[in-house]
Amino acid sequence: MIKRRRRSKKNTEFLQTLLFFFTTLLSISGLIIYLWVYTEIDETMLAIEVQNQVTKELDNSLKELKMEVTTLSRSDRISSVARKELNMVPAEPETLMIFINENQLNTTN
Repeated sequence: MIKRRRRSKKNTEFLQTLLFFFTTLLSISGLIIYLWVYTEIDETMLAIEVQNQVTKELDNSLKELKMEVTTLSRSDRISSVARKELNMVPAEPETLMIFINENQLNTTN
């Protein structure tokens, strides 16, 4: 017969204490990691919301600038500013007259 050694009460209590310690340590570590990940996700979502708001504001500014460019590039406004602020006058149209020598046309054909 083989004699089995019984574990002493001290060894059993020590192993149970060690198991409890590691289980508690693992649980606390898991909770800390969970809270850290949750916080990172929350901060990332907040940053995304801020970026979306900035995008909307920039789109609005772009639309306003396009409207302003359209307003400033109208020809009646440009001519008004040229006359009033720059003291420019409209150019007088020129008439060009071209004389064709009919003798030269007949000789080249």
